[in-house]
Amino acid sequence: MELDFAASAPLRLVFSTGLAAPPAAVYRSLAVELASTPAWFGAVTSATPTDGGAGRTVRLRGGVEFRETILATDPAARYAYRVDETNVPGLSALLEEWALSPTADGTRVRWTMAVDGNGPCRLAMRLARPGVGKSFRDAMRNLERRLTPARRPSPGSAR
Repeated sequence: MELDFAASAPLRLVFSTGLAAPPAAVYRSLAVELASTPAWFGAVTSATPTDGGAGRTVRLRGGVEFRETILATDPAARYAYRVDETNVPGLSALLEEWALSPTADGTRVRWTMAVDGNGPCRLAMRLARPGVGKSFRDAMRNLERRLTPARRPSPGSAR
């Protein structure tokens, strides 16, 4: 499975939002500072680099585990990986792509989950779409707070 699976998968879950943080900072959180992922993405309990940075191991709440191979690392545009091993029954292919586009006030983030699996697996993923979307929105709000801390007024300044 290669990057083109993101566009050709039998099931695609796509979510996007804007963040008031530059693409480089968003990319760093997604691809470089893996250990911090659970701090902003509530579904993730751990994310660890493997194979000298060419892969990752990710664990989710509920006991789901993924061993992944990184397919694209472009700090200005995207980060993508495929799942090579998982304990999700019926899942035969999963690729995730995080596309980053600069905007006037930050970054547009588009997350694509490209999925294939047996019928029950695909049905479960379709039914999970609203929950996965909420998880994405919550994660992006948390990431934005992490990357753009509120500015405090300086002493003596007007509020």
